[in-house]
Amino acid sequence: MLLEKLFATGRDRRVLLSITWVFVLMNMIYADILNTLKPSYLSELEYVSTNMSGGVVLLFAVLMEVPIIMIPLSRFAERKTNRILHLVAVPLSILWVIVPSIVSSGTPLSYIFFATVEVLAMLFALYVALKWPAEEPLS
Repeated sequence: MLLEKLFATGRDRRVLLSITWVFVLMNMIYADILNTLKPSYLSELEYVSTNMSGGVVLLFAVLMEVPIIMIPLSRFAERKTNRILHLVAVPLSILWVIVPSIVSSGTPLSYIFFATVEVLAMLFALYVALKWPAEEPLS
């Protein structure tokens, strides 16, 4: 609620949403970096690099692009568009964050921590977008 009051105007909401997506993306990056420190990382990387098709890699790239593109879209899209974009981007990105930890055995606690922070931040962005009041008509 405090952030809602601090960022009361439409322009400031756009900034808040954009900053939230930067925060999410930074957490995703650092989670992936820390994941390289786990003991089985190299063997997993070798397995994935020899068994994953180009189509699957492309799908992963598209899913990763969602939070990246939300940074400028949140900043420049109008209220109604922002709400629709967040209704699509947040659930997709949450799935992108939690599915790997569900299907992978031995998910590191650091990844679970980052995933939790990312999901909470994305839910916050969705909340801000959905609670964005309609602009008052100009007089």
